Amino acid sequence: MARHDAGDDTGSATIAKGADLETLDAVVRRVRSNIERVIEGKPEVVSASLIVLLAEGHLLIEDVPGVGKTQLSKALARSIDCTVRRIQFTPDLLPSDVTGVSVYNQESRTFEFRPGGVFANIVVGDEINRASPKTQSALLECMEERQVTVDNTTYELETPFMVIATQNPVEMEGTYALPEAQRDRFMARVSIGYPVETAEIAMLGSHTRSNPLDDLEPVTDAAEVRKLSSIVGQVYVSDAVQRYAVSISAATRRSNELTLGASPRATLHLVRASKARAAIAGRDYVLPDDVRALAGPVLSHRLLPGVEAAMSGRTTTAILTDVLETVPVHDKQA
Repeated sequence: MARHDAGDDTGSATIAKGADLETLDAVVRRVRSNIERVIEGKPEVVSASLIVLLAEGHLLIEDVPGVGKTQLSKALARSIDCTVRRIQFTPDLLPSDVTGVSVYNQESRTFEFRPGGVFANIVVGDEINRASPKTQSALLECMEERQVTVDNTTYELETPFMVIATQNPVEMEGTYALPEAQRDRFMARVSIGYPVETAEIAMLGSHTRSNPLDDLEPVTDAAEVRKLSSIVGQVYVSDAVQRYAVSISAATRRSNELTLGASPRATLHLVRASKARAAIAGRDYVLPDDVRALAGPVLSHRLLPGVEAAMSGRTTTAILTDVLETVPVHDKQA
């Protein structure tokens, strides 16, 4: 595929090739089809999950109980032939259960490291906000640096490494709000929502006979996911699109309705996710539309509303929508 003309600021950027994008499209179609056998009628949510996977990010699925949060995370995990671990976050879960612990071996008289639940390619964290903040913080290092440090020894995590966490809204009983540092490490947050009536009727027919998860077979593997992530990394982002992404983050920091705007990490995640969206669409370049479309899932969960905005019922999603209207797209586009 020929690169879209981006003016004279291309430099020596590496561009994804047409054959690579065709390979990526074929794999994405297989994984999407697999997931949609379990989660019906939610193409936007499935697309967001695939974007986060290819952008090497982490996904937070937030919604009320019973709408398929765990089903979505398990369907994505089972579609890839790689190591998968599930951590059930409960109030009595300890940080060592997540990261691992050194145990003394009496025979060898040495300490042996026993890996915790994060030592896998895909980690499914079920109801993450039901564990204490102390336990939640055990994920901070591994989500950002792809490593775990226990007793002054650092252990590298294999790639790909993705945390798919589910959580109930904070208003639910027995939940702890995720710390800002924890939320900022999730590339995107999605909500599944209730299915439309036709999809719910279809679910009653297919899910009552058997669990569709039982029939899912892997359609790709860890090595191929690494290759696809490398292809996404080659997608071109012009200076104009980069400035647009930075302008959006900067506008959230200036908003009078927000006490906490988007971090530089959020801007980086927004651009990386936009590259994945462009690649899935068959393009080797990012458009401002990619950035704008992903601003909600990537930024809204990182923002904190001010007191007045919160009391008036203004959500961060609504505030971000208004902020986006104030940010102009630069004339020189990719």
